[in-house]
Amino acid sequence: MRVVRSMITAVACLVAAAAAQAAGKPSDAEIAALVARHASARIAQRQDMHQNPELSNRETRTGALVAAHLESLGIEVQAGVAHTGVVGILRGGRPGPTIAVRADMDGLPVTEQTDYPFKSTVRSTYLDKDVGVMHACGHDVHTAALLGTASMLAEIRDRLPGTVMFIFQPAEEGVPAGERGGARMMVEDGIFEMMKPDAVIAFHTNGAPPDDAGDNERLGIVAYSPGPAFAAATRWEATVKGRQAHGSTPHLGVDPIVAASGIVMALQTIRSRVLPPLSDNVITVAIFRSGERHNIIPESATLAGTIRTFDDETLATIEARIREIFDGHTKAAHATYELDFHTGHPMTVNDAELTARLVPTLERLLGRDRVRLAPPITGSEDFSYFSQLVPGFYFRLGVVPEGKVSGGHHTSTFYAADESVPIAMRLMTSLVVDFLSAGKP
Repeated sequence: MRVVRSMITAVACLVAAAAAQAAGKPSDAEIAALVARHASARIAQRQDMHQNPELSNRETRTGALVAAHLESLGIEVQAGVAHTGVVGILRGGRPGPTIAVRADMDGLPVTEQTDYPFKSTVRSTYLDKDVGVMHACGHDVHTAALLGTASMLAEIRDRLPGTVMFIFQPAEEGVPAGERGGARMMVEDGIFEMMKPDAVIAFHTNGAPPDDAGDNERLGIVAYSPGPAFAAATRWEATVKGRQAHGSTPHLGVDPIVAASGIVMALQTIRSRVLPPLSDNVITVAIFRSGERHNIIPESATLAGTIRTFDDETLATIEARIREIFDGHTKAAHATYELDFHTGHPMTVNDAELTARLVPTLERLLGRDRVRLAPPITGSEDFSYFSQLVPGFYFRLGVVPEGKVSGGHHTSTFYAADESVPIAMRLMTSLVVDFLSAGKP
């Protein structure tokens, strides 16, 4: 009888141990198995979204796809946030911290020229022009990977000690003129008032062209910047006003093209002659428009561009010098001007404590040689509106396989491999699991 009781006790202990293990933190092997099971469906979603991109604030189809998928997982869903955004709440089986994970959904007005069998042929209207539309920045990968992360976490929700907030954000690339949108609108509309997370994380595809320094764009390599990660962005717009004249009598007019051309060239000296040579900043002229006919000196010329900086003092210096250049060149040409600066996304800063907490997860999964410190970049990210309110961590994931060449971000030949989707799923799921399992920061 004692032997039977001992056997019963032993079996009960084994069952209890198995139950405790099942209720505990999912292992790396378990997460890898989940990735293998879900990868093909999420890659198919990625290809579908790539073939059907939508411009900023127009992500109706994508938002509906996201909401339907989250609802199918039993996740609480709020759709129509900041126009087309979607927020999902997954509550774990035990109390604990809350972590937000974010993906952006919008495409760009770029006509695709890749060799994908699922490349986009979508056309739309942008700034009153007929344009191609393309996922030229990898937001299809971001969205598909986060849908995969949601699928996997939903499957193990009973073992999660805390809550996961999924943020599918529209209009990261910038809203059309006169509209609100993006991360800023999501914050203004109160997504962190319904539930304030203890941290927010996101990743971005890294598909730098081959002549860029290093090989961080290679598939499965992570690059991150502790502290400042992305620059603040300021948009500027100007109109140089002259006096119209016949092309054969330029002395009777005031040529805005000549005045504006001098301004464009002088702006280049701010970076090279005004600011310290090792300072990180960018001043770009991206638009120069003027004239309608070959034999008419036009009335005006339009200029526009962007400024990227990592501190307010440098931005103030740049803006002041731009005004001085416009003053001097227009006075010399007997022209006038209007100049406006529009504050864009703030600088994105990785929280030091959160970064130190999460980087070991990436190193464990990929190996330390594939998780690399990188300098901040002069691109900007409206993820900063989230990370201003709660600690944030943002990393870049290489998406270009060996032997493949990708154009840079926002170009017609930007390339991100399908294989980047399951890699991102594994990383994001593991980051969430490790963060929640460690308890409150």
